[in-house]
Amino acid sequence: MDTQSLYDLAPVARLMLLGVVIAIGPLAWVWLRSRHATPAHRLRMLTLVTLFLTFDLVLFGAFTRLTDSGLGCPDWPGCYGSVSPVGASASIAAAQEAMPTGPVTFSKAWIEMIHRYLATAVGVLIMVLMAVTWVERRHVAVSFWWPFLTFVWVCVQGAFGALTVTMKLFPAIVTLHLLGGMMLLALLRAQAVAYTLAQPRGPMSVPLGGNLRFWLWLVFALVWVQIALGGWVSTNYAVLACRDFPTCQGSWWPVMHFSEGFTLWRELGLNRSGDAIAFPALTAIHYVHRLAAYVVLLALLWMARRLWSVPGMRSTASSLLLIALWQLASGLSNVVLEWPLVAAVAHTGGAAALVIVLMGALSGSHSVNDKFHMSQFNISKLSR
Repeated sequence: MDTQSLYDLAPVARLMLLGVVIAIGPLAWVWLRSRHATPAHRLRMLTLVTLFLTFDLVLFGAFTRLTDSGLGCPDWPGCYGSVSPVGASASIAAAQEAMPTGPVTFSKAWIEMIHRYLATAVGVLIMVLMAVTWVERRHVAVSFWWPFLTFVWVCVQGAFGALTVTMKLFPAIVTLHLLGGMMLLALLRAQAVAYTLAQPRGPMSVPLGGNLRFWLWLVFALVWVQIALGGWVSTNYAVLACRDFPTCQGSWWPVMHFSEGFTLWRELGLNRSGDAIAFPALTAIHYVHRLAAYVVLLALLWMARRLWSVPGMRSTASSLLLIALWQLASGLSNVVLEWPLVAAVAHTGGAAALVIVLMGALSGSHSVNDKFHMSQFNISKLSR
């Protein structure tokens, strides 16, 4: 396929229009529910709705990848130059007839295009959020740069989505696309918290004593590393390299090829030399993710225990505990049940939920010295 056929911009205007049509529903709901509310409350609701749909988009992106639908439409942004698989039915039928189980089938084309429709609608909502924040900037004590940065990031994420298709599911690009979706969740969550704190008589930032906020950032960083490792496992289809637990291939330290497994710039299923990637390399990818999971699980449980005793953070502690157990259960299910689709999508959802919860905790808290921790919290409550 030549370069020109990979990028067919003919349906761009119609795709954008379709994104606007899809976004009208959430926008109408926000307007009806908050038409008499303060600007900060309206912006908070719009951000939360956008966050919810972005979470759905991340899950559907995982579903698209796990059903091998990433190349269901081999060009971008449409499908064989059409806005939907309906207009591309002849081309899809020919591709499916040539390879019935190949990357292009009618079901895979629809999955891929629905993912693009939802992504376009999320982009429209982020544009509206940026515009409304600019209009209300004198009435809301939240920087305009937050929604502007989110808009820039969603454009970058769209570019990675295009490269995912045109570079034929290049593992490094697909992993970066996953991380970009998680970053979008983090940005939207930070904005939602900022609009919440900006509301009159709204909740106040929670003081975290000692070095607890530093440790919270460190746990957040560990989660990001683990998400990157998990994305690398998924995009290299290395989940089934270890089908037993807690050992791998009946060993506590199976044969692994780390340098080949973690060569980042290579095509899917190939090593740097262009040969088929060796099984020990896939084993290394899987086992490193598993070993890191033990560290992250312990860190989450420890953080949940620490936050449980902090006023205003008990719900965060409970969420971290529940999500950590969810990730353990879904991760084990992927191994012992041989990568069922439901468990794989659930595992991605748990990772996204961790990003949202931890970003919310960081955005809604600030550091204080231990000796002032309780006194400042009580004074702030009395002043309200």
